Amino acid sequence: MRKSVTVAGLALALALSACGRKPAPESTPTAPVTGTETGSEGANSDDVGLVELPGSQSALVAAAGSDTIYFGTDQSDISADAQATLRAQAKWLIANPNVRASVEGHADERGTREYNQALGEKRAQAAKQFLMAQGVPENRLLTISWGKERPVATGSDESAWAQNRRAVTVVVK
Repeated sequence: MRKSVTVAGLALALALSACGRKPAPESTPTAPVTGTETGSEGANSDDVGLVELPGSQSALVAAAGSDTIYFGTDQSDISADAQATLRAQAKWLIANPNVRASVEGHADERGTREYNQALGEKRAQAAKQFLMAQGVPENRLLTISWGKERPVATGSDESAWAQNRRAVTVVVK
């Protein structure tokens, strides 16, 4: 599991560093993202490997304003601001029916790995359910929890923690 997280982290770093440049060819593999994976060991033999589509990700962000929503401490409820962002994401996803998305739940560094894994899953599921309520078909949405394993902000203060309590909608093929 640690190796796949490291490979996935490297792939994400490479994808983000490519922003503003020509997107990588479709054949460039990245770590597979599967169904409702929650960081458990092993994958089902019927899992489909998915590759992030960087150009489409930037189109989602441009149309929706953000690919990220934020949560309060120990919370998985969708705030009014997050609802507005998710509505805009849903509108874009509905307008692009050939696109699938992975909703990735994250937590801050506080708490145990297991607690944060479960909280990340609740956050991803809450965002997925909201997108589905807006009309995005369930078969186009995956969820994954990264728990506290992929912080975007370092530091042990409220500012960093607030940035890490999030769900991110990632466009995949």
